[in-house]
Amino acid sequence: MELLNTFESQILAAAETIYNAWGWFGVAALLVFENAPGITPSQVILGLAGWMLIAQHQLPPSMIPLGGLYAATGSVIGASLAYWAARLGGRPLVDRFAKSMQIDPAHITRAENQFTRWGTGMVLVGRLMPGIRTLISIPAGLARMPFTTFFAATFIGAYLWCTLLIGAGYILGREWTLVSAYLKQWLPFLLVGGAAVLLLYFWFTRWSSAPARIPIQKDLT
Repeated sequence: MELLNTFESQILAAAETIYNAWGWFGVAALLVFENAPGITPSQVILGLAGWMLIAQHQLPPSMIPLGGLYAATGSVIGASLAYWAARLGGRPLVDRFAKSMQIDPAHITRAENQFTRWGTGMVLVGRLMPGIRTLISIPAGLARMPFTTFFAATFIGAYLWCTLLIGAGYILGREWTLVSAYLKQWLPFLLVGGAAVLLLYFWFTRWSSAPARIPIQKDLT
């Protein structure tokens, strides 16, 4: 945990410099990096953006959805890079990448199994689940999921996640770092909630795609 906190402090210092120079384009650029290799904590990037780029400038809350759009755009670009790398390079490239980035291959295997089971729903809901959101692009690419479907599901999920954290940073102000602390504390509950949403999505899609039963009318003649 201490190592993670130290890493977040380093990201914080770098993010402040980037935001001073580039504003929301800097947010989008950091989210590209966060979703491609998946090592920068989005809760730090987005919480700081909500405070530094909106609250500190005394801008109205209506800027939060616009900020979410910038951040989601960066997220989609980064996720698409990971998707195409996995799709074109296959599992050998993924394994080499995981080794170089010191990512446990078991995490990728777990995300791949979940994607095989839930498909599009996992890409959508997985964007709202810490620890899974930046890995789900890999099994989607390995499975050659249609890119347009991947893009749409990724954008929706990323926009919700980014807007939520930017809004939290705006509301908390100087205490925006509580976003990260709360996410770590409530991570198990977030995972359970995400799984519940995924089950509801899976049930709804199966129910809506089930063929309607046509009543058989008896011939009364």
